[in-house]
Amino acid sequence: MLRGLYTAASGMITQQRQQEALSNNIANANTPGYKADQTAIRAFPELLIEQMGGANRIPTTQGGFNIPSSRQLGGLNTGVYVQETIPHYAQGDIVESGLPTDVAINQREVPDENGAIFFTVQNNDGDVRYTRNGNFTIDADGYLVTSQGYYVLDENGNNIQTDGTIDIISPEGVIPTAGGDITLGTQYVADANTLIKEGNDLFQGDAEAMPGDADYTLQQGALEQSNVNTAQSMTDMMNAYRLFESNQRVLRVYDESLGKAVTEIGRLS
Repeated sequence: MLRGLYTAASGMITQQRQQEALSNNIANANTPGYKADQTAIRAFPELLIEQMGGANRIPTTQGGFNIPSSRQLGGLNTGVYVQETIPHYAQGDIVESGLPTDVAINQREVPDENGAIFFTVQNNDGDVRYTRNGNFTIDADGYLVTSQGYYVLDENGNNIQTDGTIDIISPEGVIPTAGGDITLGTQYVADANTLIKEGNDLFQGDAEAMPGDADYTLQQGALEQSNVNTAQSMTDMMNAYRLFESNQRVLRVYDESLGKAVTEIGRLS
């Protein structure tokens, strides 16, 4: 009976974490470049159940002896858990914003099935991170930064000094400045599923130089929208809520059964 309690409880915890991921997706439905999180749910290893029967008598010249017998009944599932949360890197819709500092990555084709292209930025610790959020702006010192204040890097890993304004960003990411042309830094990740989501639209991981057969352009004055499907997310939230309720009812039944076992079955007459 206690195993049933643990199984129902694990189902409730799993659906709660599913709800948290879906709620975070819906909250970021309007965040440019946001990639929706998907939860991978796995079952705990099954237990093999055997029925222990009576002893079989094996005849021998000395009169025989008994050995226990058993019969396999099958497997018993012991519950589920959220193994990991993986972002979905599908291309989001591109919408014009009219701001010259906004840039969207229009990724049409890459050589790897799970490959993705990112802007390179520098976090507060000076480490290189990657983002698809091209909602850039210019800070008080004339540097191109993200909406969170992280420096946007060029192709050589340097901060981009704009002299206070940006007029043109070419489809190849070239920005004409008084000191010469600067190219926005973009990096390629062959398997984006290996990246770690840090928050604030940043990803951590290993990237490589842009492959020559990658088909993409940068679009100035536009933003890549979140790839969250709001309608589907709401449907999934309702489904997770119903599953949570079902496990909750199972847990209540087990609790009532245990209560009867303690107060009624064990009562002395």
